[in-house]
Parts: sequence; C-alpha cells; structure tokens
Amino acid sequence: MRYTQMLIPTLREDPAEAEVISHRLMLRAGMIRKLAAGIYSTLPLGERVMQKTRRIIQEEMNRAGAQELTLPFVQPAEIWKESGRWQVYGKELLRFKDRGNREFCLGPTHEEVITDLVKGVVTSYRQLPVTLYQIHLKFRDEIRPRFGVMRAREFLMKDAYSFDADEQGAEQSYQKMHDAYRRIFTRLGLTFRAVEADSGPIGGSFSHEFMVLAETGEDLIVSCTACGYGANTEKAEIRRPADCEVSAAREEALQKVETPGMRTVEEVTGFLGVPPARLIKTLIFTGPEGPFAALVGGEHDINEVKLRNALGYDHIELADEGVIEQLTRAPRGFAGPIGLNVTMIADYSLMGGANFVTGGNEKDMHLLNVNPGRDFTITRYADIRMAQSGDACPRCESTLQISRGIEVGHIFKLGIKYSKTMAATYLDQQGREQYFVMGCYGIGVGRTVAAAIEQSHDENGIIFPPAIAPFSVVVVPVNTRDGQQMTIAETLYAGLLERGIEVLLDDRDERPGIKFKDTDLIGIPLRVTVGTKAVKEQSVDIKLRQGGDVALAAIDDAVNTVENMLKTIGL
Repeated sequence: MRYTQMLIPTLREDPAEAEVISHRLMLRAGMIRKLAAGIYSTLPLGERVMQKTRRIIQEEMNRAGAQELTLPFVQPAEIWKESGRWQVYGKELLRFKDRGNREFCLGPTHEEVITDLVKGVVTSYRQLPVTLYQIHLKFRDEIRPRFGVMRAREFLMKDAYSFDADEQGAEQSYQKMHDAYRRIFTRLGLTFRAVEADSGPIGGSFSHEFMVLAETGEDLIVSCTACGYGANTEKAEIRRPADCEVSAAREEALQKVETPGMRTVEEVTGFLGVPPARLIKTLIFTGPEGPFAALVGGEHDINEVKLRNALGYDHIELADEGVIEQLTRAPRGFAGPIGLNVTMIADYSLMGGANFVTGGNEKDMHLLNVNPGRDFTITRYADIRMAQSGDACPRCESTLQISRGIEVGHIFKLGIKYSKTMAATYLDQQGREQYFVMGCYGIGVGRTVAAAIEQSHDENGIIFPPAIAPFSVVVVPVNTRDGQQMTIAETLYAGLLERGIEVLLDDRDERPGIKFKDTDLIGIPLRVTVGTKAVKEQSVDIKLRQGGDVALAAIDDAVNTVENMLKTIGL
C-alpha cells in the first residue's frame, strides 16, 4: 500500500479530549475519530489493526472447537423479561420502542439471544456439547464513557457461549476457552495475567478476567509472588487464620472518651495516639433483610463485593444518615458495635484481638478497651476486606502483591442461570428433560488494541506488537523528487510484496522528519530508509521500532535482511 493512497490523518498535537495514552495515540495516529460520546469511527489504519486482532481470535476460537455465527444486535424485551434481567441490568441497557409500540433494546451482551436460539434447535444430548461465538457490535449506555475505545458505549466484542449436558462437560468447555484465551493473548504479543473475578450482572458461579499488565491500567490485580494465584481486587481472597491466636493482652476496663469532631480513622487514631490496627471501623449497610453491621480493622477497607457474597445477597449499599442515626443514635463517624441489635459480620483480621477502639454510638464519643465476646457479639467472621500487598496468599505460604492491569477478556461459568429461567432444555439418554449447563466468554476487540498501546509505547508514539501492527514494514524514501531514491524504494517495495510481506511505501512529498515522526507514531515494527546512502553506497538503514536498533543492508540483500529481522520479532 502507498501512503498517498491511504487515509491516515495523523495529528501533531495531543487532542484535548484524550484522557489516557491509548486514546491520545489512537487519535493522533489517525486510527479512530469520535462521532458522539463513547461512539467512534474506525479509520483504515485502525481497521487493519482490529482485523488482525479479530483474525487471531477467530483462529483460536475455531481451534478450540467453537463455531462462528451472527446474532441480532436489536433484541426484543420479551427474552430479557424471560431471563429476569430487563429491570435488573440497569440504565446501561438502551431501551426503545418500535412503531408498533413493542419494546426492544440494543444488545449489551447476548446470553438471552443465544439461549433462545439454542433451545429451539438443540433438543438432544447427542447434539452436545456445542460452543457458538460471534464478533459483533455491542452497546452499553455508560453513564460516563471515557478513555476512547477503552470504555466506549458502542464497541466490538467477541462473545462465545457453551452448552453442555452436565457440570463435568461445562468444566471441560470452560477450560478449553481458558486455554484458548491464553493462546490468543500470547499470540497478540501481550503481557497478561488470568485472575479470578466476581461474575457481576452476567451471573454464574465462577469467572476469570484476563488482564493486560500496564502501569496505566485502571484495575488493580492481586497476585501471589510464588504460586501464580491471581484475582482482581473485588475477588481477591486472604488466607483465613488456621487457628485463632487469642491476644495475650489482659482485657482492660471499658472507657468512654470524648473525641470532638473526630470521625476518620486518621483523626481518631492520631487524637488517641493508637495505631489504626487497634481501631474497629463499624460500617452500617442495608440489604434484602434490613440493616446490618460490617466490622473491619482501621488499617483496612471493606470489600463490598466480598461482603455481599459472604452474606449471599444480590445487592447491598451503605446506609444513609437516617438509618445510621436511627440504629446507632449517633451521626456517621461515631458508630460502634456495642448495643447494636443487628447482624454483625467481622473480618478475619479482628479474630483474637483485644482492647479495641470503637465508635461510642454517641456524637463526639469513642470507646477504649472494647472486647468482642465480652462487650458485644459477632455473628460470624468472614473475609470481607480489600487485599493489600504483603497479605498472606490463600493458596500457599507466600505473600500477595498488587499491580495494575486492563481487563480485556472475561470468562464465566453460568451453570443453569439462563437455561432454567428461559426453560432451555434437552432430552438426556433416558428421554428426560434437563437444563443446559452454560458458560460465556467475552473479549473486547477494541479494548484489547487499546490495552496493547497502553502496555507498549514511548514518547514518539505506538510500539505495536508485531502480530497486530497495521503494516510489518514501511519503506521511506527521504526525497521523493530524487528519481534514483524512488527507483530503489519502488524496487524494495515490490520485492517485499512478492515475499508476502505487508509493506507501506511512504511516497509523500514531505520532509524526512515528518515521515519519520509519522512512522514512529503509527507503530510499524521495521523502517527501511532510502536516502543518499542508498544512491552512493548501495545500502539502506533498517530500523527496529522497538528498541531503535539499526542494521545496514546492501540493497541487493535488503529484502532478505528485512525478512530475517521480521522472523526474529515473531513475524
């Protein structure tokens, strides 16, 4: 392809709307343009990258035995009401009515559609297992779309769905997809980690997120330094104490102390001169069964996802001021566990401790030397706090570390969540109706491309992994008005094309500096420079985008040199 024949509208300056590196560089490199909030057009250069990413995903999904199809983007409300998600999914579901006043939505995901399809065409155990996938547009009406294609409202997604006869088969399908995802992100040239995750509104019993490691990532990943355990912060477990070591400290007499205006952990512990670990934070929540209290050490934060799961609730929320004052007789910041007639769930970190500081359930008052068992009763202990670096790994004797990442894929064990609510059954060997056991598996295609940029870039622009770079090589004649330089450039261009190498010829009549800057910006792995050296010495410079190493090659051998260099970087 010739540069003059392509639409590559690069920008010299950073766009004001860009918030993160990938958004800034994708706009500057002419890969995307914004149409509306969270809605982007993909330009030719960006489309080449997307298509390469898509092709690798397709190849590995096919290799895993999945079959590709296309499902409708517009979905009728009836199937969402049948699954019970029409109201539960929230405002991200863009609902509308057609001219017949029938309710529809734009598909944010396709569990309902695929379940409705399969229950009509798969009727016997003989047709199982089956895994179906598509690479298709999704729409989620995000309240605050941002970061370009990283969190767009309209986006391209690969979503797959497996249907099995039983849990054992579903486990095998899940593992096949897990392995396929590892191959996909490895082939894409990404440094990634698979971590345990909460299933969220998709539902199901178990899931893994695939996170691209990047310092600019918006998600925190908890991982073990030894055994490879990993989870996102919502899911990350902390090892339960094998034996409760009771504090050797003698229980002191309960004491009330004035703490005027002291509400935060920092304020209270600083005023009293005690470490945060001595303080119990008492947080009041409301759930399906009414208010309850969650207790955690002052040095820790409550993990609301783990708290919700520990109680078996679908949803919880922090109580408002009215509920707190009604329950504790004190404003927020002075709640304590003594005298509360509600369920109290405490974090494992409080087990065995003594002589804590708590709120006094009275304005401007705290209590010293509070002891569980003596002064109040804990309903039960559970792992309900956020993990921190240095915490004990739940799988081995090592410790956990925190790093940043970007979620690019998520796989779920759905079980019979959708097949049961939507009456999706098959006949087993005895002719009895059984529910399909399902799994679902997603990859954000555009998000994966953005994550690759977040992970690999420099001050000059994008450094694409070779597998998804828009072109493998760019040939840059320094002076297009020099006939000899152009003849050499055209010869190299034709020779690379004959070898099946994707090459861009920068045949623009522009200054060399502009060409070099654009080449670096769009992230092509190899640059062949044809200048005066090519004419006088019959040699060209071949520069690697990653690392900047430069090789000198004779013109007659330049095509072979380029081919060999591409092999060394995986092309």
